[in-house]
Amino acid sequence: MHSQRITLGFYGENTSAEQSLVHGSVLLHNSVLFPEAHADLDSESLNTTGLNCLPVLQTVQFLHKLIQQLSVDIFFIDWERPRGKANKTIQGTPSPVSIWRTYFVANEWNEIQTIRKISPTFQIMAVLFLLEVVGFSSLALRDPWSDLQRPPQSYAPPYSLTLRYGLAATLWLCIGLLQIIFSSAFHERFVEDKIRQFVDLCSISNISVLLLSHRCFGYYIHGRSVHGHADTNMEEMNINLKREAESLCGQRGLLPNTDTQTFQISITSRLRLQYDRILEPLSRRNGPSRLVDAASGHPFDQSTKAYHTMNRFLGSVIDHAHRDMEYVVRDKLFFERVIGMEFLEPMDKSIFYNDESHSFSDVLFYGNEATLLIFDTLFFCVVDLGAQSFILAGVLTYVQQMIFRLIRNGIGRRNLANKTLVDQRFLI
Repeated sequence: MHSQRITLGFYGENTSAEQSLVHGSVLLHNSVLFPEAHADLDSESLNTTGLNCLPVLQTVQFLHKLIQQLSVDIFFIDWERPRGKANKTIQGTPSPVSIWRTYFVANEWNEIQTIRKISPTFQIMAVLFLLEVVGFSSLALRDPWSDLQRPPQSYAPPYSLTLRYGLAATLWLCIGLLQIIFSSAFHERFVEDKIRQFVDLCSISNISVLLLSHRCFGYYIHGRSVHGHADTNMEEMNINLKREAESLCGQRGLLPNTDTQTFQISITSRLRLQYDRILEPLSRRNGPSRLVDAASGHPFDQSTKAYHTMNRFLGSVIDHAHRDMEYVVRDKLFFERVIGMEFLEPMDKSIFYNDESHSFSDVLFYGNEATLLIFDTLFFCVVDLGAQSFILAGVLTYVQQMIFRLIRNGIGRRNLANKTLVDQRFLI
């Protein structure tokens, strides 16, 4: 009876328990006859699990840098001083200094917050073209073909998840690296370098920029005009630029007879405490606009007073007017540049490190291209690993890039307005 029951089971009358027993027997039989195939499947499953851990760690790093950029302290130091009298009938009343130069520099800073060395759209289109049109995706099949394009009637083996992951990551990184090389070697030299253009704009506008990415570490862009004034007409502006081009005036550097305008800075705790005390009224402001009516004008007056106090204070620090807040300018040691950290602690004096590489771009997307490129690579690969579709992975990667760009622009604009007293309506 027992043997008859098993025999009948093969004709569709066996119970679920017997079906499981038969299925397990078949798997056991196959694993005994083809141990290499099952070992490969287990190994690939283990590799895929390990690869899925990489995006988690990279996401943590990316979010850390994003939050750091969205909370950076920034202030524009206006070096312009009044010229003449605003009203001849009122003795001793100087003409007001225009705020438009500060608004213009702030707007330019807002525009470069999310620029990148590569074109994300071109990156996605190039990767999809190579994978789907040229046929590089066939290299990830378990049974590779000698040609990239298989005949329609030929056998189509399944994809290897590990090969598919590795192929997509390799193509994405190679195209990204080629774009970075092209941008650094050609585009920035002969077409446009927005980072250097921003430094030039600061010099023409007579405005310096102080950036604090950490409590006592940040960057300084020296934009003090060598001509003394930037609120001029077109004729005087052209004359000043011509004199500078012919070396008939001083150099733009912070130190005499130097051209170095960008610095990494380590400031003392005393300087930071004074900075926070002055900035406190600005941090208490509420609302997106500071152009309030007379009934609620007190917060606006307090903010304006804090702005002018901060401007005078930072200007006097740069001019060595505070003996207890002095600073020194020096080059980084070779080993300090290699490991990216400083050995000296700013105890009594702040330290300004000469920075020809414009490291202040580290608080922008532009200076974190490697992090963004690797994050996009892993995001694209993980989506493809789950959906088995390069096109869907490309679309979702583009959507992800747009979302984070909007977040960086929106919150970054609000942080810029809160820290510099520049109304958001002027940040277009």
